[in-house]
Amino acid sequence: MQGDFSLGELAVRFGLGLSGEPDLRISRVATLSNAEPGAISFLANPRYRKQMQSTRATAVLLGPEHVADCPVAALIDPNPYLAYARIATLLHPATEFAAGIHPSAVVSGSARIAASAGVSALAVIEDGVQIGERVLVGPGCIVQKGAQVGADSVLTARVNLYPGVWIGQRCILHAGAVVGADGFGFAPHAGTWVKVPQVGSVRIGDDVEIGANTTIDRGAIDDTVVEHGVKLDNQIQVGHNVIIGAHTAVAGCVGISGSTTIGQRCMIGGGVGIAGHLTIADDVVVTGCSLVSASIKQAGSYSSGMPAVETRLWRRMVAHLRRLDVKER
Repeated sequence: MQGDFSLGELAVRFGLGLSGEPDLRISRVATLSNAEPGAISFLANPRYRKQMQSTRATAVLLGPEHVADCPVAALIDPNPYLAYARIATLLHPATEFAAGIHPSAVVSGSARIAASAGVSALAVIEDGVQIGERVLVGPGCIVQKGAQVGADSVLTARVNLYPGVWIGQRCILHAGAVVGADGFGFAPHAGTWVKVPQVGSVRIGDDVEIGANTTIDRGAIDDTVVEHGVKLDNQIQVGHNVIIGAHTAVAGCVGISGSTTIGQRCMIGGGVGIAGHLTIADDVVVTGCSLVSASIKQAGSYSSGMPAVETRLWRRMVAHLRRLDVKER
C-alpha cells in the first residue's frame, strides 16, 4: 500500500533541506515530464533541467545548486538520486505476502521451511532444502536438493536453484535466474569433448540482487562466489569459479568467463566481455561494450569499445586500418 507524507515529514526523516511549504502532501513518485500534483520527482542529471521548469510535480528532489531554478517546492540533498531511492521505497513499499505453502506446491518432507516463509503455486522444494524466515519462493520456482535461502530473500518467479546453492539474507532473484548450473568444463580428446564434472557450488552473500535470466554457474571444484551487496542486471553470464567482490555492480548482457576475480566496488558496463583467469582490482570502472582480455591491476576507468559512427565513415576507417597492416608487412 502506498504511503502519504508531508514534505516536512520527509525532510525530517531523511535529513533533507526544504524549500517550500512543509504541509504539502506526497503520495507517489513520477518523472519530471509526466508528474501530476501529489507526486515527487528528482533532478540528478543537469540535462533534464528544462523538463523541471515545466513540471507539474508537487516537489522535486535536487541538489543545492538547482534550487533557484526549481518552480515548485524542493527537497534538497547533495545526492538527490540516493534520496529519491529512499523516498520511493517509503512511498511504494514491497507487496506483503501471506506465509504458508500453496496447495499446488511440491515440498519434500525433509525440507525445512520457516513458518513465516511463503511458498507459491507450482513451486518445487526438494530434499534437505532450508528456507529462512520471511522468504518468498515465487510461483514456479525450483529449489533443488540441499539448497539454502537466507532470511528475507525473494525468489520472484521461475527461479531455479541447483543442488547445494547457498543464498544469503535479503537477496532478490528475478524471474528466470538460474544459480548453480554446470560450468562450461570439457576436456578435449581426439577431436571430441569429455565433460568435466562440476562438483563445486555457488555462494551468494547478503543483499545481492540478481536480474532476470541471469545465470551463475557452479564451480568446477571450489565454489563460485558472489559477495555481499553485489548487483547483477538482467541476462548476465557468470562462469564457473568466478569471484565477484562486495558491492560491485554489473550491467546487462555482460559475460564473465571462468576463474576470473573481480574486485570490490567495481562497475561493469553493459555488454562487456571479460576473458577467463583474470584479476580485476577494486574500484575499477569498465565502460560498456569493452573487451577485457588482460588483468587490470589498478583502480580507474577502462574502455575498449569504439562508439558507433555513420556506416560509410566506419568503412573508411576499416580500410585505413587494413592499409596500415599492409604497410607493416
